[in-house]
Amino acid sequence: MSTIRPTTVEVETSLRLVAPDATALPVRASLRYDPSDPYAVHVLFHAESAGGEAVSWSFARELLVTGLDEPAGIGDVRVWPWATPRGDFVALALSSPDGNALFEVPRSVLVRFLRRTYVVVPRGRESEHLDVDAAVNRLLAGR
Repeated sequence: MSTIRPTTVEVETSLRLVAPDATALPVRASLRYDPSDPYAVHVLFHAESAGGEAVSWSFARELLVTGLDEPAGIGDVRVWPWATPRGDFVALALSSPDGNALFEVPRSVLVRFLRRTYVVVPRGRESEHLDVDAAVNRLLAGR
């Protein structure tokens, strides 16, 4: 008997990188949710140059959900509501040893993306989609 595997959710969008002088630059990005990694969402920032590599960040889906309505996160990833004259956004702040970046993400894009992820893996049912054996094998294979 075969089981049907839930599909990955992926949304292409444009974020705005907020520069220190408050100007904003558009950045192509993909929001991705893979049911085999049910607690996480992934943001893939696409390189504009032909030879450039995309940069991927992963963090908890619940962090993104909470950040829609109130500040969430500590450390490397922080998310909070961000209202502007242009509309409702969500601020996504990323920190690494290489630097910091602040992005504006359209709130409506995040809400639609998260709704689609909950169709694939309902909130609170993530553990039913977690394959612990496969995760341990992947970790051990990377040694």
